[in-house]
Amino acid sequence: MTPGPMALNFSEANSHDMFAQRLPPSKDNGLPQVLAAAVTHLHTLIREVRPTQAEWRQVIEFLTDVGHASDERRQEWVLLSDLLGASALVEDINSRRPKTATPNTVRGPFFRADVPQLPLGGNISLDGIGETLEVSGRVQDLDGDPIANTEIITWQANAQGLYENQQPDLQPEFNLRGSFRTDADGRFHYRTIKPCGYGVPDDGPVGKLLLKAGYPLRRPAHLHFIIKAPGFETITTHIYDGSDPHLAEDAIFAVKPELVRTFEQQGKGWLLKLIFIMVRARQRADT
Repeated sequence: MTPGPMALNFSEANSHDMFAQRLPPSKDNGLPQVLAAAVTHLHTLIREVRPTQAEWRQVIEFLTDVGHASDERRQEWVLLSDLLGASALVEDINSRRPKTATPNTVRGPFFRADVPQLPLGGNISLDGIGETLEVSGRVQDLDGDPIANTEIITWQANAQGLYENQQPDLQPEFNLRGSFRTDADGRFHYRTIKPCGYGVPDDGPVGKLLLKAGYPLRRPAHLHFIIKAPGFETITTHIYDGSDPHLAEDAIFAVKPELVRTFEQQGKGWLLKLIFIMVRARQRADT
């Protein structure tokens, strides 16, 4: 009799190896190698935690809920990555810069790419609710030379700690969002309102899970920026209010000392002065 195909000998001891053996050889961290590493860590976690079938189904249900909670206005997967520190770690690995350069942070789940272009001095507070804030700054290279015509994309929460795309029926479209271009001296300025710190959304599956685990879900007051100029590495970063009491417990690990600033009070409003220092893009060797 012709013997049948050899039976699989899948077990707790060799589970990740059984998966890896089915993948083709890989070099330079190709997809097969990344998948094998991910499965190895997943199986190690399962062996350490030893969930029951019911508990594992709860994990699957949680991941399903994260997908259902994501849409064009809300990215629950980005929120999960941010709160687990994964986004901050990826940024740290991929954006190493000289100490004098502006560091990167995570973009966060509330970014919109379709923001309107505004003239310098424009006001991004479309409802005028909150304490006025005058933001001015300069974009320069490591030598201190100005970088003209740099694109400055900014967005922020309002005085109640909520973004426009969290309240589409209560805030004007594109409220507290805008895009500007630096002048010939690399300078920019615009008007807005002083942002407020806030609690990370806990009405979705990610927030509910971490809240149940006792994880701090506070974010200190901040402004978001993306700085783009040809020939330079794009900066994605925050600027934080140095007076916020929650700087040390930022839920997404994005606070860096270089990004903490003093908001200066002037009359009934506030002033914020900034300098962004860009690094020239690395030249890729021809392959």
